[in-house]
Amino acid sequence: MKRIIKNSDSEVILNDIKYKKGDNKKLASILLKEQKNFCAYTEEYIGINDAADIEHFNPNLKYLETDSYQNWFVVKHKPNNLKRTNWIEPILHPTSQDFEQRLIYFDGYFLHQPEDIETKNLIDLLNLNNEIFVKNRKKYIERRKERIKENNIPAKDYFQEKIDSEIDCIKYLRAIQEEFNIDIWDMIPELK
Repeated sequence: MKRIIKNSDSEVILNDIKYKKGDNKKLASILLKEQKNFCAYTEEYIGINDAADIEHFNPNLKYLETDSYQNWFVVKHKPNNLKRTNWIEPILHPTSQDFEQRLIYFDGYFLHQPEDIETKNLIDLLNLNNEIFVKNRKKYIERRKERIKENNIPAKDYFQEKIDSEIDCIKYLRAIQEEFNIDIWDMIPELK
């Protein structure tokens, strides 16, 4: 999982858009555009046929005045349903400046320093080290390494070609960033 950057000049803020009961398509559209169509939790591309939700990171804030843009993310529906139902505090927020220093990626797993309870709670809440999730991340990275070696091209060129031709095949952005030492997020174009 990578840090989510919230924009101070987001349309959500500028137009004072609120989450409400009923239709939130405009809000979802803006959030998804800011996330470049990637799920905030799984880092998988959200395509036209994927069910996606506006996620309230802290579900206790939903429909309260204190709920805000900083608490809203677009996530794939199934991972949203797999999120633990019991809110845990203290917790590392997905927008924290030091997010990627504290949530450490290593060989398919997300780790934390022993004393960092906030990061441990985030890993537990989102079930980031579920055996299937770890296996899928590792297999995806292995296959990319094989393709790069077969094609004998730099990793950055390989991923740029994938972004340009089949962006929906890109996933696990943080794993790509760490395993190949490239800023995959900056390579993905802003959506119009």
